[in-house]
Amino acid sequence: MIRCAFARAASATARLSGSLNDTWQLVINTGTTIVTFLMVFLIQHTQNADTAALHIKLDELIRVSRDANQELLNLEAMEPTHLEDIRQRYEALARTAADIKTKKERCMPRAARGYVAEN
Repeated sequence: MIRCAFARAASATARLSGSLNDTWQLVINTGTTIVTFLMVFLIQHTQNADTAALHIKLDELIRVSRDANQELLNLEAMEPTHLEDIRQRYEALARTAADIKTKKERCMPRAARGYVAEN
């Protein structure tokens, strides 16, 4: 019963789509292109709203942190050269932190810092 209904529907769809002329194919293609275009705008709008909310949350965390660099609150509006300077500063901080960690581990192995060796 279901196979028969499916076969009839598939046959009718094949006949209908096979009988469409170029004008109908152009209308269908144009319609799907417009729908796709609108979906891209919808997705972009949603992502922009999510990004804006995330920036506000991060700005609030920076604002309430006593030792935070308040300069970071306005990164989106800064000139690219200034952003690059800040990025390089934070890369240098990261390298310094990694160097300190390496030196600390050389001087004080994990077992000596109170860690229990895992089996």
